[in-house]
Amino acid sequence: MRTEEKAILQSFFIPGIFLLMMWMLKLTEWFFDLSFVTYGIHPLHADGLPGIFLSPFIHGDWQHLAANSVPVLVLGAALFYFYKPLAYKVLLLIIVLSGLWVWAGARGSYHIGASGVIYGLSSFLLVSGFIRNEPRLMALSLIVVFLYGSFVWGIFPDFFPEKNISWEGHLSGMLAGLILAIFYRKHGPQKSRYSWEHEDENENMDETGQDPAEEKPYWDVPEPDQKDLTIVYKFRQKSGDN
Repeated sequence: MRTEEKAILQSFFIPGIFLLMMWMLKLTEWFFDLSFVTYGIHPLHADGLPGIFLSPFIHGDWQHLAANSVPVLVLGAALFYFYKPLAYKVLLLIIVLSGLWVWAGARGSYHIGASGVIYGLSSFLLVSGFIRNEPRLMALSLIVVFLYGSFVWGIFPDFFPEKNISWEGHLSGMLAGLILAIFYRKHGPQKSRYSWEHEDENENMDETGQDPAEEKPYWDVPEPDQKDLTIVYKFRQKSGDN
């Protein structure tokens, strides 16, 4: 198997496990006639704190689960393929930050579902690609806009007349992804620099690796060589002297 194909398959591993846990939890509810809704985020209640980590895996019905399944897998794989060094941190922080903000400021109800994570991944991939100005990542940003650009309406409460949609989770996830994209802008993949760009920079460098034309601070100016220093004294007679 070629390296590129192996990297693509590996990028689906963690998102695949995430998706499997979502479906296993729903199947458990259905098979044993249970409901895990009360394990979601319950704002400003101590019993809702575990929901910060559990809520992304809990869904209200099969339609809710199906709607979140494909975005979790696709966006998660994109994160682990293009941002592999940062992927674990970004995914975990999106879950924690969005969950904490929902717990601290959302309506008094149980908030469940992976929508916050999806909004966080979308926001991170979109903003990070444009910030880094790297062609592949910018192309990924455009794909995210094309596939999930309509998600932006999900952060407005008036867009959902139904009261069982957590627009707070959507907004929290989007803000978490935006903040992480800015915070990690200098980490992970960066814009490639070509050889001629480095050559242009090195053309004017001296043997010390510095540009002679560049103004140096006074403390970097070398002192004159004492061997080459000549002092000349001149005497002048005053007028009226013999």
